[in-house]
Amino acid sequence: MSARSARETPKASATGMPEARRSDTGAALAASEPARIRNVALVGHSGAGKTMLVESLLAATGAITRMGSISEGTTVGDSDPSAIHQQRSVSMSVAPIAVGGVKVNLIDTPGYTDFTGELRAGLRAADAALFVVSAVEGIDAATVALWGECGKVGMPRAVVISKLDHPRGDFSAAVVRCREAFGEAVLPLYLPAVGNAGLVAILGAPSDGDQAPVTSVDEARGPLIEGIIAESEDETLMDRYLGGEELPLADLIQDLETAVARGSFFPVIPTSAETGVGLSELMDLLVDALPSPMERTAPAVMALDGKSIKPLACDPSGPLAAEVVRTTVDPFLGRVCLVRVFSGTLREDSSIHIGGRGLADRGHEDHDADERVTHLYAPVGSGLKAVPQCVAGDICAISKLAGAETGDTVSGREAPLLIETWNMPEPLMPIAIKGASRSDEDVLAKSIGKVAAADPTLRLERNPDTHQLILWCMGEAHAEVVLDRLRGQGVKLQTVDVITPLRETFVTKAVGHGRHVKQSGGHGQFAICDIEVEPLARGEGFAFTDKIVGGAIPATFVASVEKGVRSQMLKGVSAGFPVVDIKVTLVGGKTHSVDSSDAAFQAAGALALREAAAAAKMQLLEPVSSVVVSVPDEYVGAVMSDLSGRRGRVTGTDAAVGEGAEISAEVPDQELLRYAIELRALTAGTGRFRRAYLRHEPVPK
Repeated sequence: MSARSARETPKASATGMPEARRSDTGAALAASEPARIRNVALVGHSGAGKTMLVESLLAATGAITRMGSISEGTTVGDSDPSAIHQQRSVSMSVAPIAVGGVKVNLIDTPGYTDFTGELRAGLRAADAALFVVSAVEGIDAATVALWGECGKVGMPRAVVISKLDHPRGDFSAAVVRCREAFGEAVLPLYLPAVGNAGLVAILGAPSDGDQAPVTSVDEARGPLIEGIIAESEDETLMDRYLGGEELPLADLIQDLETAVARGSFFPVIPTSAETGVGLSELMDLLVDALPSPMERTAPAVMALDGKSIKPLACDPSGPLAAEVVRTTVDPFLGRVCLVRVFSGTLREDSSIHIGGRGLADRGHEDHDADERVTHLYAPVGSGLKAVPQCVAGDICAISKLAGAETGDTVSGREAPLLIETWNMPEPLMPIAIKGASRSDEDVLAKSIGKVAAADPTLRLERNPDTHQLILWCMGEAHAEVVLDRLRGQGVKLQTVDVITPLRETFVTKAVGHGRHVKQSGGHGQFAICDIEVEPLARGEGFAFTDKIVGGAIPATFVASVEKGVRSQMLKGVSAGFPVVDIKVTLVGGKTHSVDSSDAAFQAAGALALREAAAAAKMQLLEPVSSVVVSVPDEYVGAVMSDLSGRRGRVTGTDAAVGEGAEISAEVPDQELLRYAIELRALTAGTGRFRRAYLRHEPVPK
């Protein structure tokens, strides 16, 4: 990793660039071996400057002729109409650059919490994470939490301080915030020169062109050297340093690069996407310090029958094992899958196996299919450039795969494999939709599957009680993107209020008389039955007892009465909601030797239940869920108070795994419709929860 001074920093300014149309027609970047690949995910909160940093790196390396604009919707990464409308990234994108013969796949990920699924997919495709922190704003709690998650899996990380050119940008304050949030192993390698005209290397020897205060460099050099030595495998370095020996710069840089690749030291680099300051130093870091795919462990793999297989190496000649990390639907190319190859080589016109497991609860059924790779591409944002093959460690795109979905495994047809799926966040905000007309309902049914296949954080549900089509989303912004994509496929739809599936039950005993007698000439209908209804304990369901004496109703028609009662229970008797937790006893009735029938006694049974309900005291029941909320300690009081305001009953508080607390509560489902959004606002984005149906309870009057 070079130690350039300010006078050596080339500028990649957008100012003065030709205003001609940006060129995306160059040859595709192709990597021939994993050692010359870097996969880096840019992460950070929304508005930190990730997308514009990618734009500036693309411009600096000649991949595009000029930088795009977020406000104009012309950036390489944000071509989705929803991203342009919302003025923020809503999906991950890949943009490769060439740095010194190394292909660097820049994976731009969304920073807004609603799109955590895209963020996790980007991290799955990456071998290192570049945390982008604004020199103007602070660090949000979600970014701090993500740093901890990356630390648990040992992912190498570096920090970029963006917006160095902003009038309120403060690099020193940003570094302090980073060290407070991320730990003491976060240290800058460079300091901004006076006027942010360039960077000055902290480890490099001072030169006449340096424009940073000497005292600032000297103050920063000591902690940096000590931080590098603390992570060095050479135990003599500290003694030599404390003894006053001048340590060779090459040795320090080598130890620095080793510590960064190992994920134990986290360098900080100041940058400006507008002026190009720091881009050269950042590219050096990406290539020299961050690991290649060969230095990272591939995800666990198994056979189709679930048996474990020995870990795969990042070897182009090994068995094919790749994973679909993103799926889109192109009007011309059909389904396009973004694929990270972990082992083997994916070639055009080869036969592959597509397998998906573990997402049946979200409407993604387990599936297996053999397909052929007809076209292989290198992705450049939303653009595609044809390539003949993709080696282990690289990222490519495959078009026209009929059955592939995000999270699926791509493997050889002769030796099919399954890669363990990454952790998907649970969507917990429901919205109900319907077609604007009957014909739109048909179009909606065809389109919703395509949208769901591309988004594993979206869960589809056709509620059996309310018959509503429910889209379970991550939040309002996610829901807006889903609806935009459906409308983009020509679906005219409406959003409606989500109906909570209530139940009703008997509170008191009652009797019912069902008389279904019709004589209209010819074969008539005759059925009379008498029933007694009494409530059961909550959750006991339904019981039917026959106490007919003397054969007043034949056994065949007793079953018909029960059918009629059950049918009416599903339809409801007073409020139109299913009836639960009752015992019905058949105590009497009459039949006719000619006119009695199965249908007649079913009708009589239904009438008897309705008559009993009219005479009894009825009670509506609402669903209640068991909720576990995970929050930092400072928000426990606010969350418990909020749960109480939602008619919730807090049942316990425990220490969470790691830090914070877990609050257990029982909360009515009606109070949880927007809880995903409101909890996020209450806890500054740090709170999350999980829920499970518990039981139905009486609705308070």
